[in-house]
Amino acid sequence: MLVIISDLHLGDGTCGRTISADAFRLFVDRLQELAYNASWRRTGQYRPIEEIDILLLGDILDPLHSELWLETPEGETPVRPWTDTKNPRYAEKLGEITRAILKKNEGGLSYFRKLVRDERMSLPPATSRGTPDFESKERIPVQTRIHYMVGNHDWYYYIPGKAFDAVREEIIEALALSNPPSPFPFFQEEGYIQDILGPYRVYARHGDYYDSFNYNAKAGRAASTLGDIFAVEMLNRFPLEVERQLGDELPPNVLDGLRELVNVRPVLAMPLWISGQIRYSGLSEEMQTRIKKIWDTLGNEFLGLNVVRRADEWLRFDPVDALSAILKISSRTSFNTVNSVVLWVQEKFRNGENLSFADHALKEKAFLDGEADFIVYGHTHHQEVVALDTTTRPTREPAHAPIYSQIYFNSGTWHTYYDLAIHKPQEQKFIPYQVMTYLTFYKEGERSNYRFETWSGTFS
Repeated sequence: MLVIISDLHLGDGTCGRTISADAFRLFVDRLQELAYNASWRRTGQYRPIEEIDILLLGDILDPLHSELWLETPEGETPVRPWTDTKNPRYAEKLGEITRAILKKNEGGLSYFRKLVRDERMSLPPATSRGTPDFESKERIPVQTRIHYMVGNHDWYYYIPGKAFDAVREEIIEALALSNPPSPFPFFQEEGYIQDILGPYRVYARHGDYYDSFNYNAKAGRAASTLGDIFAVEMLNRFPLEVERQLGDELPPNVLDGLRELVNVRPVLAMPLWISGQIRYSGLSEEMQTRIKKIWDTLGNEFLGLNVVRRADEWLRFDPVDALSAILKISSRTSFNTVNSVVLWVQEKFRNGENLSFADHALKEKAFLDGEADFIVYGHTHHQEVVALDTTTRPTREPAHAPIYSQIYFNSGTWHTYYDLAIHKPQEQKFIPYQVMTYLTFYKEGERSNYRFETWSGTFS
């Protein structure tokens, strides 16, 4: 049995909340049920499965959204995600952030370790009649392995080098991974991942490969992108600057709210979130103006960075450029005017950040060659099941060749969200909730010969 999850975005707590430990507990409980169901074979008999592989398909840990990138000892040059990775302090900073993330999420991650090491999953044995023997004291252990592939928020774990191997070893220990300490794979063809997914006829990648804002095809995955710069210099830095300049004059709930910027959806609604925090806190006009000035200053600095201007050469017009336009407009208008522009842009790019990546699946070699029945991406946080095609495979009797379905899946996310209400969005109302999705694939004969099942839940 193969289970795929992605986009947990576990952070260090400095930039918004991450999914609670309850999600991991729910996952383990559900995994036990999935393993039992998978043990019922197509013959109608029960035979315990022997192994479960769990693939973490990128953006599991989230070093990007950490205020620690903005902490620089006096007299030293700042280290940012786009700093030269050969700089010895780069791996040191990454290690510092990674350890903070592991500590913050220890409660949830301990469930992974228990699955693999301490409290291994087990199933009742089968009777001679092929039914579960619930009366037996014997339990059949199920070997569970966890594998990590990277995405655009955790691409740092793809950087080669001994210093980065040491960081990966800490992750391997904390998550009980089967990965070696060498760079965690970005492509399925790297390392041993193909051997894991091949028997399930699954081809998987995080999906950032098709997002030019978060993946630079020329530089490759072991390189920073414009998305990293925007996250650090705007989303991470803005609450810090507001606290530094105005902290003594603001209610604590305002600062807490601004730190949740990273969890606002859609991304283009961020100015709405900011003005909403201001509006519902009853701040004076003068204070609103001062907060807006901080946003304007950071926006101008972001757009003026050499690395941003260089990156703009390879970007086409898309919501990123629209966001740049909003930052420029905001320097000359009030937040209310900016909100009107945001709403227009949001309508123009309706669900722009949740556009299906299914069309990209049609171009995958594994799909075109018929090597994979299932193409799986993460990244968009938008759980999907999309029918791609039907196909046959070579057989001795072509006239009776069985027909196989080819399907695209998106593995969704485990995440805390503040979603903009669609009723009167100009009133800046956001609804908080947590979402959780996982995909399951079965080898031939498992789960009464089902091929897959998907589960997605929302809780608050």
